[in-house]
Amino acid sequence: MPPLDAMAAVRAAARQEQFLEVVSEDEARRRFATALVPRPLGPETVPLGLALGRVLAEDVVAGVDVPGFDRSIVDGFAVRSADTLAASEVSPVRLRLNPEVLACGHPPALAVEPGITSVIATGGMMPRGADAVVMVEHAEPGEDDEGAWIALRRPVAPGAHVGGAGGDIARGETVLRRFRVLTSRELGMLAAVGRAEVSVVRRPRVAVLSTGDELVAPGGPPRPAGVFDSNGAIVVAAVAEAGGTAIPLGIVPDDEPALERALTEALAAADLVVLSGGTSKGAGDLCYRVVSRIGRIVVHGVALKPGKPLCLAVADDTPLIVLPGFPTSAVFTFHGFVAPLIRAMAGLAETEAETVEARLAVRLPSELGRTEYAMVSLVRSETGLAAYPLAKGSGAVTAFSLADGFVAVPALVDAVEAGVPVTVTLIGRGTRPADLVVIGSHCVGLDRIAGLLAERGITAKVLNVGSLGGLAAARRGEVDLAPMHLLDPRTGTYNRPLLPAGVALIPGWRRMQGVVFRPGDARFENRTAEEAVAGALADPSCLMVNRNAGSGTRVLIDGLLKGARPSGFLNQPKSHNAVAAAVAQGRADWGVAIATVARDYGLGFIPLAEEHYDFAVPEARLDRAPVRAFRDLLTEPATRAALTALGFSPSS
Repeated sequence: MPPLDAMAAVRAAARQEQFLEVVSEDEARRRFATALVPRPLGPETVPLGLALGRVLAEDVVAGVDVPGFDRSIVDGFAVRSADTLAASEVSPVRLRLNPEVLACGHPPALAVEPGITSVIATGGMMPRGADAVVMVEHAEPGEDDEGAWIALRRPVAPGAHVGGAGGDIARGETVLRRFRVLTSRELGMLAAVGRAEVSVVRRPRVAVLSTGDELVAPGGPPRPAGVFDSNGAIVVAAVAEAGGTAIPLGIVPDDEPALERALTEALAAADLVVLSGGTSKGAGDLCYRVVSRIGRIVVHGVALKPGKPLCLAVADDTPLIVLPGFPTSAVFTFHGFVAPLIRAMAGLAETEAETVEARLAVRLPSELGRTEYAMVSLVRSETGLAAYPLAKGSGAVTAFSLADGFVAVPALVDAVEAGVPVTVTLIGRGTRPADLVVIGSHCVGLDRIAGLLAERGITAKVLNVGSLGGLAAARRGEVDLAPMHLLDPRTGTYNRPLLPAGVALIPGWRRMQGVVFRPGDARFENRTAEEAVAGALADPSCLMVNRNAGSGTRVLIDGLLKGARPSGFLNQPKSHNAVAAAVAQGRADWGVAIATVARDYGLGFIPLAEEHYDFAVPEARLDRAPVRAFRDLLTEPATRAALTALGFSPSS
């Protein structure tokens, strides 16, 4: 007859008291989500060289323009485009050379006066007066008693071969938004704006333990009834793949005091604790008893195959998860329940599973009452993809590594017949696309709104192509939002009269446009816009910087000038920042830009007109959830306060 202690163990195992309730997968997720709401952890600052793969903790706003000045994008000659208008094959135009070469890293000392040009290298800073570059191969050099000259046989357009200040990155622009994963491309952008360090979301520290008397550390001597601890290595690597920092704590034997000590130490050192093993039936289930003493068990037993013994618990707001001991069960439940938790704590977006359609190659039996996830290998056939179930149980280490994906068999289905079409969820592939596509005019106010959306889990892809480009995208139905600020000269009204059929308008905010100038310039200080422009037109040495045709600001400028073409009229950069940079750097004396940019550059500002920055939306997209969320966000007091702080007036 067995000893009494052995019989007591048998009776305890027969009771299976730890499995009081086996719940469905959906119910397990609901209970765990109710018990614990994961949020991104706090920020930490790391050097740029250690930031690869990390997640931004805050928006990165450029403190400089990239480039910081108008520069040549070819080797050639910096010219006034107006000097080249008469050039032809029959009657070439000669321009005298300034006695300097504009190389990279050396600011120009001489202005380009009428009839004069300067040699400029690729990347060289444009001198005052020049608004275009002639390629070196399009100029014929010569020399006479008066010095060197070049002959041009074709005219050059304003802005030709010139990269404008802020044309790549504009000062005040949000170049990267919080919760973006940093790749080599993003690190290059950070370096371009002078960042040596970056604030990133702290990676969650995940304590990893393996439990069981049978476990042997890899590299140790094999022994009877022992197995090497593959789960520990798998989980440590999977934590890193999911975006966490693993704290491997090794193997804990089947001893309650030892396990309780190990768990207590793990909870003190980590943001999340993951054990594997010891969650099955019987007296050997120490984890259930220990975890129930030091925390609160939310779920123990899920109607899954593999993965039924999964245990989900919380101890002092720290999640504590006990995975099944068999490798495939452990890996599957880790990816289903632990990886999403780590990603949420690390600030990473949820992954969206990629699926393919296939034909089941052989009959797949299943156990009634549990949702079964069968690992399959995909084979391409003449009729398409065929899915072959892997004939390996939950104790197989190789099942996950060999599988291309898995097929879900519902709990009330006992088999899936061969030849039946199935949906295969691929393993480790697929990412979530942006929720909101925004194409059109840029504004730092829009950057702020996109950041607020990101805080709510709504990602936005923003492409800055200008008002007209965005409106065209809206007309084609390619965009959710098209920001614009176009004045209709016929009605004097912004935006709405210019909407094409099938496109609606969401009111945004107002931006003050005005004349910008260097503080202390008597030609502009303490004058109205009309007085300042009249004075500038009367002074041939007063150089303006214009805006590109088709922009909302250019329409305003043309109305202000009433047909006049002052000095600098043909210098037409494509952004407010480029205008402000030209004035601040003395390459021009005045221009028109928004008040926010004038403030950022320390320029004087004469109010001119309040423009409307609104959003064109294809009517077919008005009811999309991200568009509704954007529209609702615009009306919230906190959003309106944020826009006001930036210098904008929210629309009523």
